[in-house]
Amino acid sequence: QVQLMESGGGSVQAGGSLRLSCAASGYADSRICMAWFRQTTGKEREGVAIIHTSSGRRDIADSVKGRFDISQDAAQNTVYLQMNSLKSDDTAMYYCAAGRICSWLSNPYIAWGQGTQVIVSA
Repeated sequence: QVQLMESGGGSVQAGGSLRLSCAASGYADSRICMAWFRQTTGKEREGVAIIHTSSGRRDIADSVKGRFDISQDAAQNTVYLQMNSLKSDDTAMYYCAAGRICSWLSNPYIAWGQGTQVIVSA
């Protein structure tokens, strides 16, 4: 069983930065792939960043490329989402996800955190 706990959300002005953290516990083979998704009311979850925890390979969604980055501290079993040059469109609930398969779709992920809210004001 994998458990995920996000932190680091909050309110920030446009152009600002935030760093989200996702602390993971549980079977390592169930969190080979870690990802950050975001969701706003009435919309489906959108993947923004993926990291393969074994290889370290990272993928960033085109919508946030150049502004967001994902990283990990393997010793702490923690994954981070660094968000820079934030825009009002980045306002959403951000979720951490873990699974055995890396995907931009939400279905393959087997564990989700409770989410952390990010609000970007213009």
